[in-house]
Amino acid sequence: MPPMHDASEKLFMDKVMQIAKMTGWLIHHPTPHQVRPGVFRSDGAGVPDLMLVSTTGRGIIWAELKTEVGKLTPIQKQWGQSIKANGGEYYLWRPSQLQLIAKRLGASE
Repeated sequence: MPPMHDASEKLFMDKVMQIAKMTGWLIHHPTPHQVRPGVFRSDGAGVPDLMLVSTTGRGIIWAELKTEVGKLTPIQKQWGQSIKANGGEYYLWRPSQLQLIAKRLGASE
């Protein structure tokens, strides 16, 4: 798998979603919607970028995707901590971790 160290968050997300689809995961991505010209709102502040649900019993994953230098906001940190405190599987994924991500999602190497 080629390195994606300099990938934008959008390009990185597209790649993760492609791997997830190919390996049998259902994907939910809360997308922003335009409330008026130039103003966008998301489905919930801080909610992780992806919720992945395995169709073959490999779990439910909440994943926040960031570039190599991207930082979590306080509410994103709270979401991640709360998901883990309640037994959920939460990850902060970065482009340099693509092989690790593919392995977790079940892609053969």
